[in-house]
Amino acid sequence: MTELEAFRTEKDEFFASHPQSPLTPEQRKNFRGLNYFPENESLNLEVKVDEFPVQEEFEMQTSTGSVQTYRRYGKFKFTVDGVETELTIYQSEHGFFLPFVDSLAGSETYPAGRYLEPEPMPGSRFLVDFNQAYNPYCAYNEMWSCPITPAENRLKVAIRAGEKLFHE
Repeated sequence: MTELEAFRTEKDEFFASHPQSPLTPEQRKNFRGLNYFPENESLNLEVKVDEFPVQEEFEMQTSTGSVQTYRRYGKFKFTVDGVETELTIYQSEHGFFLPFVDSLAGSETYPAGRYLEPEPMPGSRFLVDFNQAYNPYCAYNEMWSCPITPAENRLKVAIRAGEKLFHE
């Protein structure tokens, strides 16, 4: 079992039985695991982030109408299926945050986007592993409040890695 497979198995067990699972008790009755893309090594990236000279505060709307405050930290470019694209990384008191929507949103991935927590490295570099991309808790249950992906992180390319759309 790979490290990613072990992580996914552990997550499925959490969703199925943990009291803090985002699933309702009704959803857990028939839960057989989340849906994932196969591991895609080409989307496990070490990227150079161009930090914004002024890291302004940014209020991100949430699915319940409130806002959460982040700082626009920086952006990075990467290539997917021959198409160069870029994403913005945000920062809060809890760490770095990378929400994104890809071209599969609504058909194969959650319409409001998926999330990552990029791992900082020395020299303005980050590990960004799209195989770890996950749905926000509001994808499973509307009682959760989740940041809505900003327009600047809506991609025209497909990110075929990480978690897929949740089906009950």
